[in-house]
Amino acid sequence: MNAERPLAGQVALITGASRGIGLAIARRLGEMGARLGLCARDAEQLAHAEAELRRSGCETLALAADVTRTAEVGALVQHVNETLGEVDILVNNAGVGLFAPLYELREEDWDRVMDTNLKGVYLCSRAVAPQMIRRRRGHIINISSLAGKNAFAGGGVYCASKWGLQGLTACLAEDLRGYGIRVSAVCPGTVATEFSPHAGKDPKKMLQPEDVAHVVAMLVTQAAQSFVSEVELRPTQKP
Repeated sequence: MNAERPLAGQVALITGASRGIGLAIARRLGEMGARLGLCARDAEQLAHAEAELRRSGCETLALAADVTRTAEVGALVQHVNETLGEVDILVNNAGVGLFAPLYELREEDWDRVMDTNLKGVYLCSRAVAPQMIRRRRGHIINISSLAGKNAFAGGGVYCASKWGLQGLTACLAEDLRGYGIRVSAVCPGTVATEFSPHAGKDPKKMLQPEDVAHVVAMLVTQAAQSFVSEVELRPTQKP
């Protein structure tokens, strides 16, 4: 293993990679030598992210796709396989947050959150698992949240999606560990991004996207005989 580029020769597919946590993870894995497949729904913003990463020397392929749609996920993985190679690392980062009392949520709000935060992870993981099983190696990292462990007012659908993701991650880990594939959940607290409002909180005291990227880098460079199933990540000071 190249100490400076420990992921050289590996392919990493990151969803929700056009900004925030996803872009920070892509940047970090690219610096470590991985060839990057980027996915997001916003094609224009994704193109900006791709250009930034290429300027920094990362081999990058970006494809706009909706992770809630089976055909688009299949086309994404096929394109990455044909252009960069088979996926060694999948980071399921795409997510949405809607925060309101449950009785005020519309059915389409519920569906949007659950489909993106939970069904999208299922579809992307299902798409790459067979090739990882065949090669008997790989990492699947799901970006969850401390909201998957803690309830709060207005968090009904978001917490439900992340609690579900915790269960899905744990079961997928059991399904795949016998093939040498490691499945982990990263559960950050409040991160300073545009993802959700942070009224009254000091962004300098929040977690930064790079903090989450650091954890992902740690997970994909573990020794082969073990895996970390879950990481809870909190800021040193409460915002």
